[in-house]
Amino acid sequence: MTAIESVTLEVPDPTAATAFYDAAFGLGPRVRVRASDAPTDGFRGFTLSLVVSQPSTVNNLIDSAVEAGATTLKPVAKSLWGVGGVVQAPDGAIWKVATSATKDSGPAAREVDKIVLLMAVADVSASKRFYADRGLSVGKTFGKYVEFAMPSSPVQLGLYARRALAKDAGVSPDGTGSHRLAIGSDAGPFTDPDGFAWEPASA
Repeated sequence: MTAIESVTLEVPDPTAATAFYDAAFGLGPRVRVRASDAPTDGFRGFTLSLVVSQPSTVNNLIDSAVEAGATTLKPVAKSLWGVGGVVQAPDGAIWKVATSATKDSGPAAREVDKIVLLMAVADVSASKRFYADRGLSVGKTFGKYVEFAMPSSPVQLGLYARRALAKDAGVSPDGTGSHRLAIGSDAGPFTDPDGFAWEPASA
């Protein structure tokens, strides 16, 4: 596996979801939607993070998401790691926008440097081995967090313990049913130990 080309969010109303994502983040083909009514409740076990260059970009993207209909889970604030905020899209997906910078270094912009899919897993070590066996190299690991080295991938991948990821997102870790997420890569199709579905990347 060398790259995640896209993530597909399964939503009740693809037209509304497309309009939301175009207005909120403008991520193009890296984030797709398709219709689904698969049962799901509570935390779906993943978040999507947009890593940007400066605080004004965080505010810009969070503000546009809220204006388009997102719900604020964590207002934009400074932390030990930089500046970030978390919102939940109308379809239920959770998005974090963050930067390691604490001050702006240029004009306000909307450019996203990196998209990171963070998946909540029951056993971080076991899931790390699972993905390493499929060709992924571990880039960073600390505590209950693993980030893979995928320099050419349009979407990056990380693993997090479920409670830790839910806390980072500002939600309860409780949840059942479908993740309502499909991951398009050059390694699919398969389903991982936590039920995340991978499928061949589509053009």
